[in-house]
Amino acid sequence: MELDHLAVVARDLDEGAAWVGDRLGLPLEPGGRHALFGTHNRLLSLGPGLYLEVIAPDPAVPAPARSRWFGLDRAGAPRLGNWIARVAGRAAIPDDLGEVLSLERGDLRWDITVPADGSLPMAGGLPTVIAWGAGGAHPATRLPDRGARLVTLTVAHPEAEGIARRLGPLLRDGRLRLVPAPAPGLSATVATPGGLRHL
Repeated sequence: MELDHLAVVARDLDEGAAWVGDRLGLPLEPGGRHALFGTHNRLLSLGPGLYLEVIAPDPAVPAPARSRWFGLDRAGAPRLGNWIARVAGRAAIPDDLGEVLSLERGDLRWDITVPADGSLPMAGGLPTVIAWGAGGAHPATRLPDRGARLVTLTVAHPEAEGIARRLGPLLRDGRLRLVPAPAPGLSATVATPGGLRHL
């Protein structure tokens, strides 16, 4: 398991993109639409194999029949709201993080965990897990390199020690920090050409 991308969730895509742009001083690239969930996104490379996604409900399509992923039915002001970890294939996806859905858009194909109510595993303490289609494209390979690199991803959670025990054998990344806190929360430090910035 390895870090795949970070998601800034927002009630409005333009608002979310502006929030990230103000904080990182970098432009985001056009993304795409996710018909099943009624969402759309914009993207920013964080280096090889890693990117940042700003995702929001898409007002141009009807509300979906099921709950939106990443807790977006309850989205408010932009915030770093989710982290997504990659595994090598569908068989490696844990079976207790939500329904595993097979999705595609253009030549992108992926399997991803989504709880039925659209929530996040342990309120974001555990990652959403994704497996990209074998031999297929990955969004990070299509994005221009603006010089942004993830320095640290901090996952704050009341059960941080238990999460660390669970993830320890699966996800070893020096950029990931699990810290005890009264309430769940995510924050990230990103190195940019303008210096260290924070989400």
